Amino acid sequence: MKFKLFPVVLTAAITSVLTLGVAARFQHHSLLGSAQERNALPVNYASYTDGGPTLRNNPAAVDFQNAAEGSVKAVVHIKTTTKARTVVATDPFADLFGDMFGERQYRMAPQMGSGSGVVISPDGYIVTNNHVVAGADEVTVTFNDRYTSTAKVVGTDASTDIALLKINEKNMPYMEFGNSDDVHLGQWVLAVGYPLTLDATVTAGIVSAKGRSLGINRSQSALPVESFIQTDAAVNPGNSGGALVNTAGQLIGINSAIASPTGSYAGYSYAIPSNIVKKAVNDLMQYGSVQRGYLGVGYLDRKNATPEQISAYGLDRNDGIYVNAVASDGGAAKAGIRKGDFITQINGAPIHSAPEMIEQVARYKPGDNISVTYSRDGKEYRTMVQLKNEAGTTSILKETDEQVKLLGASFRNLTSAEKSKLGIRNGIMLTDPGDGLISQQTDMRKGFVILSANDRSVSSLADLQKVLASSNVVKLGGTYPGYRGMYYYGINTNGGDGYEQ
Repeated sequence: MKFKLFPVVLTAAITSVLTLGVAARFQHHSLLGSAQERNALPVNYASYTDGGPTLRNNPAAVDFQNAAEGSVKAVVHIKTTTKARTVVATDPFADLFGDMFGERQYRMAPQMGSGSGVVISPDGYIVTNNHVVAGADEVTVTFNDRYTSTAKVVGTDASTDIALLKINEKNMPYMEFGNSDDVHLGQWVLAVGYPLTLDATVTAGIVSAKGRSLGINRSQSALPVESFIQTDAAVNPGNSGGALVNTAGQLIGINSAIASPTGSYAGYSYAIPSNIVKKAVNDLMQYGSVQRGYLGVGYLDRKNATPEQISAYGLDRNDGIYVNAVASDGGAAKAGIRKGDFITQINGAPIHSAPEMIEQVARYKPGDNISVTYSRDGKEYRTMVQLKNEAGTTSILKETDEQVKLLGASFRNLTSAEKSKLGIRNGIMLTDPGDGLISQQTDMRKGFVILSANDRSVSSLADLQKVLASSNVVKLGGTYPGYRGMYYYGINTNGGDGYEQ
């Protein structure tokens, strides 16, 4: 019986083995077929095989440690003090009831402010924002190791919102300038400063935009320069003047502003590009004031154009910046640029927005020649434009020059003989009202001597600039030679239309 069952068992075993083998082979073939079908669909792994970046094999995470540790040593806490003073205010009902109430005096208590700054040289030069030190009588800086020193304000520039300080020290830790042109969207950056009265603080984020214009500098300058680097690194009050740093530890911007409905960080912060900062600092060191060159054109920014203007001027069909006016004595007119042209490049850098054009021109001084590419009737042209200063010349205007220009008007310092004759100790004289805010908002005449601004003594252009930087509304007090009494004029620095480059 056993022998009879053996062939049956053997046959069954062989059949089972063969069945399993065929099934396994069929299953393998089916799996391969499914994979091939899936690969035939337009779906791929998030990687590149041609040498580009790969998401499957991520490189090591970016290390901020060296950049952070080096930065905090060169970033300082700035504290400012404004002394108590007496302010003379005109009665608000004077226009209705005459001057029967007269002017009233108020005692302003001492004021204190704070911000941040960046040491940019071993001999103690420090860069910060103009609005951090504007109007201050005393400025002190404190390092991360608690060392404190009094700083001198070397110079300020309201247009770029840059100020340069100096402390009498040597071998100071400092930060090297990076090239802000090399900053790209998505790049990691650090914001270093002293926010909310805290000690040195480092936050990280990415560059979320470039060439941003907020209009914030218009509050302190009729001709602002704005082309901010926008990041999402956390910046709060007190960070102004602090450093925006790349992962190599280089200074690529000076933190200046935040976009916030509350006044505290709400997601976006803005820094002045290092290339603008570097130019402003060099001018302040060399001349005492920033030398700004102008193309001599008026322009219409696509961002602020009406739908009718966009259609009429073809702003939606042409790249670049539309030229809507050309100064007859400016460099652009001499170089052949006309109204209706579109400026598309400056020194080979593409120009898509007004802030980009302003940033490029702001790097040069009067007398410099720059390459300008523009389009006219669909054809591209290139020309060299010599930049001129605000007075329409190529001269370098030093703060000590006899005549300077501010608010669209020309001023000069008074001689000792003039001061003695007028019986005054300080003041600057209006030599030409010009066509700016002075002539637009007042009937101030040539020869007017400005003695005070917001009831603070004015002895030089720098004094007037400080007051203008610290307040949107300025009361100018002074006298006319040969006439008795004081005259007052009000200026609102937010009132300029200022689309000029």
